[in-house]
Amino acid sequence: MTMLLGAARALCTVARRAGCQAANRSYRGAASTAHVCELGSGRWKGSYKSSRRPPAMLVGAAAFSLFSALVEDEDEGLTAAEENIVVHLKKAKLSIMKGEMEEAEEILHKTLRLAHACESRRAITYTYDLMANLAFLRGEYDRAEKLFKTTLVYMMDGGVKQDDNSFIEISLKMASIYASLNQKDLAVAGFQFCIMSLDEKIKKQKDLSEEILTAEERTNTRLLLGLSLDSYARYLVANSQLLHAQTMYEKALEICREEQGELHPQTVTLLSDLAAVLEAQGRFDEAYTYIKQAYDLAQKTEHPNQHVILGNMAMILLHQEHLVDAERIFKEALTKAEEKNDSLSIYFIQEGLSELTKRKKNQEQCL
Repeated sequence: MTMLLGAARALCTVARRAGCQAANRSYRGAASTAHVCELGSGRWKGSYKSSRRPPAMLVGAAAFSLFSALVEDEDEGLTAAEENIVVHLKKAKLSIMKGEMEEAEEILHKTLRLAHACESRRAITYTYDLMANLAFLRGEYDRAEKLFKTTLVYMMDGGVKQDDNSFIEISLKMASIYASLNQKDLAVAGFQFCIMSLDEKIKKQKDLSEEILTAEERTNTRLLLGLSLDSYARYLVANSQLLHAQTMYEKALEICREEQGELHPQTVTLLSDLAAVLEAQGRFDEAYTYIKQAYDLAQKTEHPNQHVILGNMAMILLHQEHLVDAERIFKEALTKAEEKNDSLSIYFIQEGLSELTKRKKNQEQCL
């Protein structure tokens, strides 16, 4: 614990130094993307095969956004200048949701100038946070890192504690950035800092009354822990630490079931991801138990990623040598993936079908 907190403090020191250099700079991006992966409070998403998710998908862009806090403060004595900034931030966020990244960038640069002009620390902080999220979504990781560090500097100077959910959310995004940049020591320290900080926070808050800590605040903290566990698990899978990843997935699944229920889409996704990790360890019977649960729930809830779950199920059946069932489910998965225009899933499903064809030929030769 001491080592992790030391790493976190070192990260904060780096953030403070970088932030002092960057605080008055303007950042501009290049390429844009039409897809915005946004997490509402208490939701986190999955994709195809945990080990093959793009780095930027390790964590959503706005799970506990500072921007939301500023909007919620609208009835709490905002100045006229700050109210104008809120309007600009809302416009920028809408542009991001519509995939109009260049327009969002321009709005945010104007907003930052306004925030500095009115010398509102919270407005400056929230603007840097949204700028960092925009860079993060666009895959501009070096730039996003600098902007997040600047945001942390303003947060710490404003008295935000390191166990605050908003601070941990940014730390989690930075861990994901370090993972994508292959800075493994910083990535691992970041993920572990988030998990251990939230674990400790939850233990401390366990006996607090609802007058002190609302049910919503308690739930949000647990869901942020679930998101941290899920993100770390995917990092571990990508680095072939399967047993450790399994433990993280199991903890994330427990939280998701307790807080969001068995039928929530993320519960289904975690069941599928856990099955994939067990499959990668060669534990095919255990993997099938979890993927069957995921499949049954996905059918009940019309899960948006049924094709992913079907693909995982077919692969497990293939390993179990149930070739007829595997072929049927692969084909069903392929049809659904094509309907979704999910090229990555189509690629992996076709790989599975190719492997299935080879095994069928081998069986025929043995007869």
